[in-house]
Amino acid sequence: MAQPVGIKDVARAAGVSVGTVSNVINRPDTVATETRARVLSAIDRLGYVRSESARQLRAGRSRIMGLLVLDMGNPFFVDVARGAERAARDAGLGVMVCNSAESAGEEAEYLSLFAEQRVRGVLLTPADATGRNIASFRRHGIPFVLVDRVSEGTTECSVSVDDVAGGELAVRHLVDAGHRSIAYVSGPPGFTQVRDRRTGALNALAEAGLGPRNLRELPTERLDVAAGRDAGARLLGLAERPTAVFCANDLLALGVLQAMYAAGVNVPQDLAIVGYDDIEFAAAAAVPLTSVRQPAVTMGALAAGMLLEETEEGGAGAARHEHRRVVLQPELVVRRSSLSAR
Repeated sequence: MAQPVGIKDVARAAGVSVGTVSNVINRPDTVATETRARVLSAIDRLGYVRSESARQLRAGRSRIMGLLVLDMGNPFFVDVARGAERAARDAGLGVMVCNSAESAGEEAEYLSLFAEQRVRGVLLTPADATGRNIASFRRHGIPFVLVDRVSEGTTECSVSVDDVAGGELAVRHLVDAGHRSIAYVSGPPGFTQVRDRRTGALNALAEAGLGPRNLRELPTERLDVAAGRDAGARLLGLAERPTAVFCANDLLALGVLQAMYAAGVNVPQDLAIVGYDDIEFAAAAAVPLTSVRQPAVTMGALAAGMLLEETEEGGAGAARHEHRRVVLQPELVVRRSSLSAR
């Protein structure tokens, strides 16, 4: 394997000092035109690429922001990444995107990687419900912002959506359509989002004079389409089947929809379905999916902006920065999957 070309190789080829090559790269106006041209020609001929990691070690600053999400297979987190990447790029930074796959163990490994790489800061949607990973990462002194999670019990910034309000929107819509027996396909109960959406669902039932018995919870181990299909199969096996389903995210809802289609159950006439996130595939489903929309791109951009503010060049950002909690409001997008009156 060929050895990478170093700055000493460029200096030797151009007949100049290492310091002159460094000036051409970092302060070209300080180098005579003829000398600068000779160095640039050597760089081009040898294929020299500056070692960004070495530069960062010398400067003590990174141009990389870490982003660790629960599931990059979920288009919601793809949109979060798009918003964060756009804000980072505008500030001259790159984003290292990692996927914890809803695993606390993988989350811990990626947080250790971020610390080793001395990233500028981290945008994090936690997978570890205990908070131990965050507590361990905090010791490194690297700023981070929680995304899609309220910063309860921490002093860091967070950007999230009011998931209690989102759950209320979903189930109030179903109650207004006449449904009195509703299933909640919830996902892993350790996730705050799952619990908050359930709380909202119960609030909407209480508004209508209905109790917790009117909400049949079907927990799943994951928040993906396969878990939704499994929940749909369990739903079909119930002796008294609910007339409507609220799912903790759209991937679960699409899985339920697939299970109903395979079993010949008509949606929405026999079963109304409401999802959460309003991913792109929701509107494109065989039966367009009613969903609670989260402003995912905005969440990513806001979180990145907070991190950039805190890590502003020169160290002044941290001195002026005030940690804050931003909670955005969700919106119900009604489509055919829930348009059936009881």
